[in-house]
Amino acid sequence: MTNYLTKILNATVYDVAAQTPLDEAASLSAKFGCRFLLKREDLQSVHSYKIRGAYNKMSQLRPEELARGVICASAGNHAQGVALSAKKLGVKATIVMPVTTPEIKTSAVKALGANIVLFGDSYSDTYEELHRQIAAHGYTYIAPFDDPDVIAGQGTVGKEILEQAPRELTAVFVPIGGGGLAAGVATYIKSVRPGVKVYGVEPEDSDCMSRSIRAGRRVTLDNPGLFADGVCVKEPGKETFRLCREYLDGIVRVTTAETCAAIKDIFEATRAVCEPAGALALAAAKKAAKKGETYACVISGANMNFDRIRFVSEQTELGEGREAIFDCAIPEQPGSFLRFVETIGRHSVTEFNYRMGDGFLAHIFVGVSVKDLAARKALQKRIRATGSHCIDLSDNALAKEHVRHMVGGRSSGIVNEVVYTFEFPEKPGALMNFLKVIAGRWNISLFHYRNHGADHGKVLAGFQVPKAERGEFAAALAEIGYPFADVTDDPAYKYFLKARS
Repeated sequence: MTNYLTKILNATVYDVAAQTPLDEAASLSAKFGCRFLLKREDLQSVHSYKIRGAYNKMSQLRPEELARGVICASAGNHAQGVALSAKKLGVKATIVMPVTTPEIKTSAVKALGANIVLFGDSYSDTYEELHRQIAAHGYTYIAPFDDPDVIAGQGTVGKEILEQAPRELTAVFVPIGGGGLAAGVATYIKSVRPGVKVYGVEPEDSDCMSRSIRAGRRVTLDNPGLFADGVCVKEPGKETFRLCREYLDGIVRVTTAETCAAIKDIFEATRAVCEPAGALALAAAKKAAKKGETYACVISGANMNFDRIRFVSEQTELGEGREAIFDCAIPEQPGSFLRFVETIGRHSVTEFNYRMGDGFLAHIFVGVSVKDLAARKALQKRIRATGSHCIDLSDNALAKEHVRHMVGGRSSGIVNEVVYTFEFPEKPGALMNFLKVIAGRWNISLFHYRNHGADHGKVLAGFQVPKAERGEFAAALAEIGYPFADVTDDPAYKYFLKARS
């Protein structure tokens, strides 16, 4: 411990790294009755803490080691940390990345002047190429976490937290991948303020450190989860495992939905979008929160792929328990849809997926906004009290990740179908107003709606309207007053949804 304390106190990180602020998430703190302090490592020049360990290691290399050039294998934050450190020190850097690495990440590393070698589809392939490059060129390897100087560089995060946090600090939450950050922070804090708890945080599907500590030996995961790719590591380091086992007070495992909810919390507090790994610490602190306590959460990175944001948004409401997803069945007849919505009452419908099936019973996939778990259970009970089938799928991964996007398809035996798109105002009662005009007059054969957070919700709906009643139907649509368009001849409908004759 003394050796690491000395290393951390003498770490040479501030030539390239900033002392990042410890900002309070004020609204979240008020909601929970405690204090959440965010250690803003997303504000580093490479948007993560990795620059600390990489530079501390490289700045202490002998001149002949630097002259050979440095190398690492990474598609993420460590790659940028090594590349920037090499640029600062004026040495050659080679970064080995999988060929599947998104262009946004390769471009960021190239912009820092590093040479990129793309090889293999997996990290095991990448590390094999890393060793071939070292053998061929004699490069100096910069480990991502399992190196005392890297660990010491990351430990400066813990030093800053104790300098910035109030004296009543209860606990510090730190994400774990290979364990370099957690090992450095825990070792420093337990050296200086042993009364402050330090917890590591891992995704439930990428928890190699948690499993290793329970087993008393390093455990290798076969297929770690990829959502929080910044902590996607199959096996912890030898030294990081030793330090985490000795100095951490525990490890908290969090779900994908809880992580997404924390990303939203961080955005609302800072207006910054952090990567999934960067939100783990806050997700864990929320799970452990007790009134009156103070928590520091390391926001470890903000290298977010833009195409993930939609998934994060969809998962957020589930992570906070504010959306219920039900499989319900209602009679296939005019008016049953209206009666179902009346049962839901003033709850906002966030999603509704339905395609007419056998003509007797309609299975619908519905999302509903709820206050909490108790409200979710009460709503399910109320639906069942009407005699309707109702299964809660809110915690069903298959339903959330796949089925909600696949409900529908072609049916058979549907006659006189017309299909329209609508724009519903996003306010309570909009769906009810629509159904009160349509229900009981024409059967709804298809309905799809998903709340996307805009002022108007986009709806696709099909109706069975005999040709003789088309004029009356058009007048009813005009009466509702919502913008609409006839898409019965649209090729997407014809090829994928239109009933088989």
